[in-house]
Amino acid sequence: MTIRAGIVGASGYTGIELIRLLAGHPHLDLAYFAAGRAAGQTLEQVWPGLTGISDIGAYTLDELHVGRIVSSCEIVFLALPHGVAATTAPQLLDAGLTVVDLGADFRLQDPAAYERYYKIEHPCPERLSDAVYGLVELNRAALSGARLIANPGCYPTATALAAHPLVQVGAVDDWLVADCLSGVSGAGRNPSAQNLYCEVADNARAYGVGGVHRHVPEIEQTLGCKVTFTPHLVPMIRGMVATVHVRTNSMLSSEELRHLYRETYADDPMIVLRDDPPGTNDVRGTNRAHIYVTRDDERGVITAVCVIDNLVKGASGQAIQALNVAQGWEETAGLPLLPVLP
Repeated sequence: MTIRAGIVGASGYTGIELIRLLAGHPHLDLAYFAAGRAAGQTLEQVWPGLTGISDIGAYTLDELHVGRIVSSCEIVFLALPHGVAATTAPQLLDAGLTVVDLGADFRLQDPAAYERYYKIEHPCPERLSDAVYGLVELNRAALSGARLIANPGCYPTATALAAHPLVQVGAVDDWLVADCLSGVSGAGRNPSAQNLYCEVADNARAYGVGGVHRHVPEIEQTLGCKVTFTPHLVPMIRGMVATVHVRTNSMLSSEELRHLYRETYADDPMIVLRDDPPGTNDVRGTNRAHIYVTRDDERGVITAVCVIDNLVKGASGQAIQALNVAQGWEETAGLPLLPVLP
């Protein structure tokens, strides 16, 4: 028996990625789609690639309407701008639905940090304690039975997966450096001058420099240490590289570090540990994270590299993975493991 699921925010990149993945999920039946400015259009009008695919393309996008969501779904994925999900999720939860929020509204447990970085007062701080952070590899036990899942951000996902084993063994004193690269799809589908083809092609740039990026408090909350985080936008559609540097007194050799990572992630089907630095093409279209770790003995620095697809493991795929665990289903259900190559 399948469970009815809905997607609110189906006209964005994370929305279409949810559609692509959930269309083949063995336990879920897509029953509701909503989008703001695209309301009233069919899915195939918004996404012509869906034309002729079963009956999905013929669905008409609703505007966000809590009553119709409740009558149509048992599980709903919210792919909405920050501030919107937090005004909608409590009503859905009170009606008995399970909510997976792909936005930022329930990631930070400190409403003051949310207000500082997102520039709005949190709409429902009293519900923050109900949310379970959906980074499965770090939070698996807590996700069991969860009804409000806070899906992690893409940069925090890649950075945390790269650094977590080091934090666990005390190799990180209180600070690390994370330099990250992201494809342009991470900026979303809304048009902006800085994301025009002529602005991003043959161009790479840092942004959110100096501790002001919204993912800084999320990374620090997840890892329990300070981070110097610098994101970069690079000219590719999807993909993310997180390179984490830790200056440490730990005497673990490169081989011992790789053994540590193998032990830490031994039971995690989405983690692939590499003996060479991975590239984004290795994970394109998949929910997997490829990780490489090594040590610079001369400088006493450990470097860990993690690559993910920012739209899958960094967003929609991770949301499904967390829901799978929360529902007690096979963790990999509905999730692609083979990359799109070349």
